[in-house]
Amino acid sequence: MSHTIYEKQKLIARVRRIKGQVEAIERALETEAGCDRIMPLIAAVRGATAGLMAEVVEGHVLHHLVDPDKHPGALNDDAAQQLLELIRTYLK
Repeated sequence: MSHTIYEKQKLIARVRRIKGQVEAIERALETEAGCDRIMPLIAAVRGATAGLMAEVVEGHVLHHLVDPDKHPGALNDDAAQQLLELIRTYLK
């Protein structure tokens, strides 16, 4: 079973927050808000989306690449942690 199934409610909550942020951008555009108001909203969506991606990628690494019982050639824990740090840095 996929790790996203186990974390379904948590991931759905993140997606709903992102949806609310996108709707805030839409409302700001409809009311002709200035760029100074719209840009932070867009940045918030970008950050939230990156956070969602990081969480899903981390779950993938930990549940599909590291588990030696499921995958005999799996990464060791140190290699997995180094990979996750690199991914977190990239997604910021």
